[in-house]
Order: sequence, then structure tokens, then C-alpha cells
Amino acid sequence: MTQKRLGSWYEELPVGTVTEHAITRTLTEADNVFFTTMTMNPQPLHLDADFASRTEFGRPLVNSLLTLSTVVGLTVPELTLGTTVANLGFGSIEFPRPVFAGDTVRAVTEVTAARLSKSRPDAGIVEFRHDGYNQRGELVCRAVRSALMLRDPERAGAAG
Repeated sequence: MTQKRLGSWYEELPVGTVTEHAITRTLTEADNVFFTTMTMNPQPLHLDADFASRTEFGRPLVNSLLTLSTVVGLTVPELTLGTTVANLGFGSIEFPRPVFAGDTVRAVTEVTAARLSKSRPDAGIVEFRHDGYNQRGELVCRAVRSALMLRDPERAGAAG
């Protein structure tokens, strides 16, 4: 019997697979203040409208780690929900444009590498490139990460 899941098995993520994720998220000022203070970041560029008004941006920026977390989070239903063992790490993270309160973020993912695990016959390692875009289609975040993904029990058992 196949277990219930939304995410994708390792076998469903060949190199070159592109997923345009269904869920989008508008980031609010409250999201930004809560995330920034919850993570103990006192940077006034995220929290102080008067300070931010005197910068080149003219208003507070959304915390880049909130942007990253949102972009990766938007990918979970189609990719990793119920099918990942662990996030193994990030190879690179870029923020080419700022995000402001009121911006709506969407994500597109490409599988850039995949290989079976040498130590875990029930899993494989997949490298994802997650691109986050704002409502104007501008790239605001690019993150490359590796995840240990479960193999389809029916296929892994047959190969074992």
C-alpha cells in the first residue's frame, strides 16, 4: 500500500524537472516585524520606518531570511511534503531585488541534480534551484539547496 503524501518521491524528480508552485504569499508589514523580532534581528532597515525612509529604499525592507523561508516554504506541497527525510543544506542564496511589505511572492523550482544515496537505499539526494519572484515577475530570491528525498517504496523495494 502506498503511503499518503503530497510531495514527490525521488523518482518523480529527474534532473530538468520544473515546477511552478501553486501557492503564492503576500508578505505584510506584520509578517516582517514578527519574523525579524522573533529571530532577534534588531536591524532598523526592517523595523524602523523613519530610519528606512532615509535609505536608498525609502521604506522598510522585508527581512531577506523571511523571503528565503517563504520561497522555500511555497515549494513544500508539490516537492517535499511527506517525502523528505532532511534538508541537507544550501549551496548558494541570492537576493537580486528587495522585497517590501505588500509584495506577493511566488516560486518556481528546477531540479538541477539527483543521485541515489550511497548509505540509504530508501532515499536519494536532490538538488533544487528555487527562484522567488514578486508580482511584477522580478527575481527576488534564488536558492540552491539539497534535500534527502525518500524513494517510492514500491520502486525502491523492487530495486533493492
